[in-house]
Amino acid sequence: MDNHQKWIAFTTIVRREIHRFMRIWPQTLVPPVITIVLYFVIFGRLIGGRIGEMSGLPYIQFVAPGLIMMSVITNCYSNVVSSFYGSKFQRNIEELLVSPTPNWIILLGYVVGGMSRGLGVGALVTILSLYFADFSLHSLPITIGIVLMTSLMFSLAGLINAVFANSFDDISIIPTFVLTPLIYLGGVFYSIELLGEFWGSVSLINPILYMVNAFRYGMVGITDINIAWSFGMVGLFSALLFFVALNLLEKGSRLRS
Repeated sequence: MDNHQKWIAFTTIVRREIHRFMRIWPQTLVPPVITIVLYFVIFGRLIGGRIGEMSGLPYIQFVAPGLIMMSVITNCYSNVVSSFYGSKFQRNIEELLVSPTPNWIILLGYVVGGMSRGLGVGALVTILSLYFADFSLHSLPITIGIVLMTSLMFSLAGLINAVFANSFDDISIIPTFVLTPLIYLGGVFYSIELLGEFWGSVSLINPILYMVNAFRYGMVGITDINIAWSFGMVGLFSALLFFVALNLLEKGSRLRS
């Protein structure tokens, strides 16, 4: 395939993915936004007033970047895992794999489609968060950079989950037993300084901790983790997941009947 044909193949997959979740937007975009707004109301307005300040900021302002990032993570992941497993279940992916389309184009198409939904929900949540908290954006490049890397990483993770899933029940195991605990232990609702030395050190193996802190720094200017270290860790995890996902597509052992 020449470059023009590769571009057509890539944009076709991306457009299909975007059309898939936009066609049923009341189910894919509205519920996660409502969920995050409830978090703002409960943790920001109700509980936040009792907590007071966290790291020198009003609690609602401290927690808002983490809630925005949480919406991006969960929607990127859920979009790719459900879409790719649906294609695998219907055996549509087999047709793609035997076509002249390079596997990395297939991978990027699904990933960018998942990123589109995650970033779309994140943008909606960010707009609504302005009603609950005041932001003076500290660094736009850091904010955009970390949210793009985060959406990339969890879109890749969703595709890997879909490859290994053998049933529709399997695609909910990782979000329930792995992703949710990582989010709640990733510094969304608290500063890791509160955990003490031991548990603070244990938290450093959680990639979400780096994403949330870098995003919080970009929005409000505070962080528990060095920014360069955060970007380095997220980049490392993303590169690792990309090569794992590409390798799984190359082998195709769990994708072909």
